[in-house]
Amino acid sequence: MSHLLSDRINNLSTSQTLAMAALARELKAQGKDIISLSLGEPDFNTPDFIKEAAKKAIDENYSTYTPVDGYVELKEAICRKFKRDNNLDYKPSQIVVSTGAKQSLYNIAQVMLNDGDEVILPAPYWVSYYEIIKLSSGVPVEVPTSVETDFKMTAEQLEKAITPKTKMMWFSSPCNPSGSVYNREELEAIGKVLEKHPNIYIVSDEIYEHINFSGTFCSIGSIPGMFERTITVNGVAKAFAMTGWRIGYIGAPEFIAKACTKIQGQVTSGANSIAQRATITAVDSDPKVLNEMVTAFKNRRDLVVGLVKDIPGFKLNVPEGAFYVFPDVSSFFGKTLKGQFIKDATDFSMFLLSEANVATVTGDAFGNPNCIRFSYATSEALLTEAMRRIKEAVS
Repeated sequence: MSHLLSDRINNLSTSQTLAMAALARELKAQGKDIISLSLGEPDFNTPDFIKEAAKKAIDENYSTYTPVDGYVELKEAICRKFKRDNNLDYKPSQIVVSTGAKQSLYNIAQVMLNDGDEVILPAPYWVSYYEIIKLSSGVPVEVPTSVETDFKMTAEQLEKAITPKTKMMWFSSPCNPSGSVYNREELEAIGKVLEKHPNIYIVSDEIYEHINFSGTFCSIGSIPGMFERTITVNGVAKAFAMTGWRIGYIGAPEFIAKACTKIQGQVTSGANSIAQRATITAVDSDPKVLNEMVTAFKNRRDLVVGLVKDIPGFKLNVPEGAFYVFPDVSSFFGKTLKGQFIKDATDFSMFLLSEANVATVTGDAFGNPNCIRFSYATSEALLTEAMRRIKEAVS
């Protein structure tokens, strides 16, 4: 019946992270002992002080429609957060609160892109960037990176990718899926290239900002000359273990913020009232409240990196943030493992699911066909068992 559907939906790919997670759940329901490392979701509970703020909001009857771009008190709190953590001076009129950072990204693409506008994507990139840009009539332009370069795009690569049709550059730091973190010097070099092209805007996805083991974090908007053309995207899902609360936000030039508010007003209107009130408490809190969770993620990172390096055929960088590893598994391509021919990363990911009962995500989904991604947002015991199974399956 696909001929009855729009070309728009027929040309849209399914999110492979969500598809693999659904398949893992289905196999679990059939009684299989699946360890799912596919979804990027902290396995911690939302902190109690945030839950208390939500309960208070219910008792205070925050139950009516919210302003399309978010409560003023929340936008003011987000401005304080941007200044405190990122040295970015936004005004409330430059903030738009949405139903998750994914909606923030969709809003941006819809209000910025026309047919044929090119968007530079350092690859690997988060799975939904590519499809959101396509859905908004833009043209994704991939800039390939590799494990040898810590999956970071250089200023020289950016310069070569720019054409007269380039409208935007989208990237995440810390990066999903590679965990790579761009340092200030690297961002300054990128900024120097962009200074020559004043009509190119930047989307800086900083949702993993606080899950960062490098000791420092730099927002590209804080680089001289970049603030006026950067749209900073963030939210509370990852750092505060609030994935289901669905609150994301942007700081942007005011004309872009107003445009995002306009489109959101016709699509979803304002985000959830209770979640917004709880988010005020979250973003106003000292980031030190996250230290315990970040330390746990770092310990898991160290555990997984050590175990993966012990698996023959896997090549890995040491991720400095987020909660993923993104090993290069191309050494297995063209080989037959336990009767299964491995043509590419998708085949290898499916092999691990069937042979090791471990759910991962193919790197194809992230613009790097040599790799697979798995999340270490689960217990050390499960991670140890998953790596044992993978090593046994490929040995």
